[in-house]
Amino acid sequence: MKPKFNREDVRIARKTALYEGFLSVYRYTLQHRLFNGEWSAMMDRELMDRGDAVMVIPYDPERDELVVLEQFRVGAMNNEQGPWLFEFVAGMFDADESAEQVAERELMEEAGLQATQLQKAMSYYSSPGGTNERLSIYIAKVDAAGAAEFGGLAEEHEDIRVSRISFTEAVRMLEKGYFNNAASVIGLQWMQLNQQQLFKS
Repeated sequence: MKPKFNREDVRIARKTALYEGFLSVYRYTLQHRLFNGEWSAMMDRELMDRGDAVMVIPYDPERDELVVLEQFRVGAMNNEQGPWLFEFVAGMFDADESAEQVAERELMEEAGLQATQLQKAMSYYSSPGGTNERLSIYIAKVDAAGAAEFGGLAEEHEDIRVSRISFTEAVRMLEKGYFNNAASVIGLQWMQLNQQQLFKS
């Protein structure tokens, strides 16, 4: 089944900057085609321009281990267990980087690792009702024994604890809700479905 419409079925009358910074917010005045063939009324929609990102799950198939990060997240300050979340390597694009270059750079910055192979899992929109962020998930084949104990860049205010856990333990943590951010949940569930086919080509 293919989508009925494409980008040409949206008319943007105006784009207004409400705030521009690390996170930018714009108001769009637009209309779009309706399924009955007509056009909608003009409407205002606010959009947070987050930019695209890449998440990498470092996986050692020889040891059946994952390399997991733990770090502070301001958006999780109301989390019952506190705002330090278990997650995986992730980062935003710099300049003209490819997704694979982002993955390789962030692997070294956050976990001290180099990938011997990268496999793309999927891409998805984080919350398209209010942000344009699209996140691509990769699985990186690594030697988990080479992982750093701590990672991150001081100039980016990153303070990351790095740990190695078995894939079985990661699934247990997922089931208990210890992985509670979308990218990590989606990535681990993808691995559960596709682990046997990883790095076969």
